[in-house]
Amino acid sequence: MATSISERSDEYDVVIMGGGPAGSTLAAMLCRETRLRVAVFDREIFPREHIGESGAHPLVPVLQASGALEKVLASECWIKKFGGIYQWDNDRPFVGFFEHSDYLADGVHRWTIHINRAEFDTVLLDHAESCGAHVFQGERIVEFTPGPDVSDVRLEDGTAIRTRYFVDASGRANQIAARGTTHDKQWLSEYRNIAVWSHYRNCKPAQQAAGDWNIFRADDLSPIYAVAFDHGWVWYIPTPRLVDDARETVWSIGIVTNPESLTRMDLRDPQIFHKAIQSIPVLRDLVADATPIRDEMLTATNYSRVSDSFGSFPERWLAVGDASYFVDPLFSSGMSFAVTQAWAAALVLRKSIDPDIDEQGKRDIWRDYDVEWRRMAETWALSIDQWYYEISRSHPDSPYWSAQARRVESDIATEGTFQALLNTALVPDLLNIMTKNSRDPRDLSTEGPYLRAFTAADALELGPDDLLASAPHARIRAGIAADIPGFKGMSPPFDVPQHIRDGLADYWRDPIANSDSAPSPLADTVACHRIYSVESPEIEVRCLERDGGWELWQLLGSGPVRWSDVADDLTVLQGRTLKRLIHAGLVVVVPVA
Repeated sequence: MATSISERSDEYDVVIMGGGPAGSTLAAMLCRETRLRVAVFDREIFPREHIGESGAHPLVPVLQASGALEKVLASECWIKKFGGIYQWDNDRPFVGFFEHSDYLADGVHRWTIHINRAEFDTVLLDHAESCGAHVFQGERIVEFTPGPDVSDVRLEDGTAIRTRYFVDASGRANQIAARGTTHDKQWLSEYRNIAVWSHYRNCKPAQQAAGDWNIFRADDLSPIYAVAFDHGWVWYIPTPRLVDDARETVWSIGIVTNPESLTRMDLRDPQIFHKAIQSIPVLRDLVADATPIRDEMLTATNYSRVSDSFGSFPERWLAVGDASYFVDPLFSSGMSFAVTQAWAAALVLRKSIDPDIDEQGKRDIWRDYDVEWRRMAETWALSIDQWYYEISRSHPDSPYWSAQARRVESDIATEGTFQALLNTALVPDLLNIMTKNSRDPRDLSTEGPYLRAFTAADALELGPDDLLASAPHARIRAGIAADIPGFKGMSPPFDVPQHIRDGLADYWRDPIANSDSAPSPLADTVACHRIYSVESPEIEVRCLERDGGWELWQLLGSGPVRWSDVADDLTVLQGRTLKRLIHAGLVVVVPVA
């Protein structure tokens, strides 16, 4: 039975399936920024248990933009998080604050939160309802049938509801929006991991771990702690919970492993699990007195999966959060990416009802949502796979880690992969961890999945006398774009003026009071140019203004130009754009003997 006070209608502008962080954030944003009638249906009744109890710092700006941050901070469901401790071999752990290099430059901590998901998700869903969304709990959507203007949604009890737009935010088990035509699949990886976890009391905070490496200890700043061992890796996250009707901090302790490793060590057995975590250096001191708050272990499966499509303009549906993709939780990225994706979806739906935008413009931003987020997911998956490969080098005798050392052959990577890799940089914090603070990609293994694919994408060698020209079938048009992924509050992977960096530091001093100090890429659309093929319109390279695509087009459109005559005049981003155009067949290279 539904627990909402909302009166159910038989027609809405937007129906959202799933009331987790992505669904509730999208609903709140739409209700705050439009007059759309929005309904959220979730098959469960909140509060409910959920995996994913630690965020990355992109989470905070989205909560601020949705209006939920003040409510979250006023609750008791969170602990402030400043970075991470990562230990992948027998050497001293690697430690880092979020955007560590920026912290060293401006002295301002970027931060996020560890959370009790049951309470946190309830705060977000209640916020969406307070913004005007109709929220229905304990009601399951079982069917979505798109129509030309209005689509049909059917609930488990047979009730039919009509909607202009449908959003699948139902999590990793989504099977509704695609109607059998879109399937989750493994993306450039054969990893099929299983997470086994529980909650423990009487643990020590990770910032109290002994060692001169522990930069978190002096100011009692909470990090996440993650450590590898022979059978996988362990997360260690503090969460505030009600235990026996009293509020206390307990620790979510989980092990990510695979089915083969479980046959050798059944970590689903609480005693075996407990023995395993007490065998790991550093961690053993933190959990010496740990006792579980429940008898059984919790499990979750099917990591690192991604959908073929993230949305359809003709059928008016979008997938957000885990319903579109989920990458292994090695970097606590899932929830932060999900709510950022919801922000992008809110922008797409707002512009879809804007009478000042023509149909081509609307199709363009729907395409951006689908293509750019899938490319982000693909790049991120390769980045995590690279990290697994780096870890495996420190555990050559481990059956689990040796299985993670599989190579991804470069010929598996598609043109879309190349576009993604040339248009998306490695997240600086992730690169910082993988290289143990050098932040130099040359310190990564060239045999790792990301490096192999990036090398193939970036391997275009142009001779000084080679001639470049736009392909005969290539055209360019001006338009609008959604600057996806559009993380707010993060240093971009390209040069920006100092006043922008000063604004980022000011923002993180107080994201609520200084909300306008940092750019909000997803607050509105931006200008762009799109270079495409008239023979195959699906072939397209989108160029935002910073990419310099229009200037590049003018340069190439005047006739063949010699590479040596223009190479020194191109910016780094224009050079990447040129390679993307060559990969897409929109720029032709004529070698000169």
